Amino acid sequence: MLDIKQFWSKLTKSKPVGVHTEGELLEALDRSKLPQHLAIIMDGNGRWARRRGMPRGLGHRAGVEALRSTVKACSNLGVKVLTVYAFSTENWKRPRDEVNILMNLLIEYLQKEVDDLHRNKVHIQAIGCIHDLPQEAQVELKRATELTCKNNGLILNLALNYGGRVEILDATRKIAALLKQGECRLEDINEEFFGRFLYTGGMPDPDLLIRTSGEMRVSNFLLWQSAYTEFYVTETLWPDFSKAQLFKALLVYQQRERRYGALKS
Repeated sequence: MLDIKQFWSKLTKSKPVGVHTEGELLEALDRSKLPQHLAIIMDGNGRWARRRGMPRGLGHRAGVEALRSTVKACSNLGVKVLTVYAFSTENWKRPRDEVNILMNLLIEYLQKEVDDLHRNKVHIQAIGCIHDLPQEAQVELKRATELTCKNNGLILNLALNYGGRVEILDATRKIAALLKQGECRLEDINEEFFGRFLYTGGMPDPDLLIRTSGEMRVSNFLLWQSAYTEFYVTETLWPDFSKAQLFKALLVYQQRERRYGALKS
C-alpha cells in the first residue's frame, strides 16, 4: 500500500491536483493521520454574493450550505473536533440588517439541522460570549447543546460572539478569582492549568486551521490554542468550499512534518 506522500506524488503527476475528483482525493487520505481538531475561518460569503450581483444575505445563506456539507464530511471521516468561526465579537460592527440576517440564519440552521446532527451523534457546543446573543438564538443553542450533550461523535464548536482576546481575558479573570479565594496557588498556574479555563478546555488544540477567501490573518480566532496549529489558506470563497476542497486541505496537512519548535527528525 502506498503511503500518503507516494500517493500524493502519483496523484499530482497524473494530472493537476485541481481537477482530481472528490473520490480520488478521498481515496488518497490516510485515515490514521487526520487532524483530531480542525478549525475553520469561514470567510468570503459577502464577496461570493457581490460577484454574482446578489445581496450579502444570500451569500451567508450559501455559506450555511457549505457548513452543512463540511460538518457531514468531518463526521463521516471521524474527525474528533470541528470548530467554526461563525460570528466574531467584531462582527457587531456590521450593518444591523446584516447582523439580523446572520442571527436568523443561526436560528434556522439549528432548528432545521439539530435532529439530523443528533442522529449522527454530533455533539454541538457554543463557545464565546453567548449571553450577548439575541434571546431566541440563546434558546435554540441551549436546546441543541442539551439534546446532543451525550453524543460521542464529532464535537461541533460554533464560535459565536467569539474573540480570542476576550477568551484569554475571561480565563485570566477566572483564575484571578480562584487565587483571591485561596482555591489555587500561583505556582499551580502553568499552560495546562490555564488551558482548562478557555472555552475549549478539555479539548485538544487545533491541528489544522483552514481559512477560505485568501486572507492571510487569524482575525482574533483561537489565539492561545493555535500556537502550533498548521495553517491552510485557500482562495476559494466559503460558499464554494466543497468536500473536494476539504479533502485537498487534509492531504496537504498530511504531508507536513509537525515539529513543535524542534528540528526535523
